[in-house]
Amino acid sequence: MLSPAQQARYQTDGFLVLPGFKTAAEVAALRQRALAIVDAFDADAHRAIFSTSDQARRAASRTFLDSAEGIQCFFEEEAFVADGRLRQAKALSINKIGHALHDLDPVFDAFSHGPALAALAADLGLAQPQLWQSMYIFKQPGIGGEVTWHQDASFFDTTPSTVTGFWFALEDATPDNGCLWMQPGGHRGPLRERFIRAGDAVRMEPLDGTPWPGPDSAVPVPAEAGTLVVFHGLLPHWSAPNRSARSRHAYTLHATDGRAAYAPHNWLQRTRLPLRGFVD
Repeated sequence: MLSPAQQARYQTDGFLVLPGFKTAAEVAALRQRALAIVDAFDADAHRAIFSTSDQARRAASRTFLDSAEGIQCFFEEEAFVADGRLRQAKALSINKIGHALHDLDPVFDAFSHGPALAALAADLGLAQPQLWQSMYIFKQPGIGGEVTWHQDASFFDTTPSTVTGFWFALEDATPDNGCLWMQPGGHRGPLRERFIRAGDAVRMEPLDGTPWPGPDSAVPVPAEAGTLVVFHGLLPHWSAPNRSARSRHAYTLHATDGRAAYAPHNWLQRTRLPLRGFVD
């Protein structure tokens, strides 16, 4: 799957951009299915909001924790006006759908699995990939929230650290509508914090005071629809709020290596759904 040059680039930078990994038809099918899920979602019965800036608030609700083995829609922080009404149409108010789409929905299942992804995972060093999480992220026009600097290993702690992100652009992602920003080589730095769960209580535990990247060390990663961006779990990354008139739909998967020990304090635990790799 990957050439020696691409593998070397991944080792150096901590991320790799793979244009055209998914076809236009595959992208269109996933977007259509996501919109159907949102259309069927009862916005009055479920008002869960996903905070993109305060990790402790992310998992403050039972709804969030239960989504580890379910499919749940979460609203943008700016989706509601003061009296509790939606600021705009429901379809333009959802922040994301998560977190077991890849296991529970046939369209997302097909998109998330297959020999091409399995070969890529092997080339990235995941000998026994285990898919823990999937998210469909809308980055809505005008109200799409900022995702502050973070490392995915904070949320998927393994020994040794193995979590890898698979980020699919479903629309063109640009600096204007909130594309990813990365710190090339930042995966060689320390894990700065760890997200700890005890029962239904969660907290972010500081580990290392190394500052997050500044403008001089971060680069934008624009991606056309169909592009896959893969990145190391220790790589710091960020995306700006979307104040443009264009959405930035994306789909993400997080996988660890089954040879590594998955921490019992991670927020996402499986008790009912079996873990799967990219191929059965």
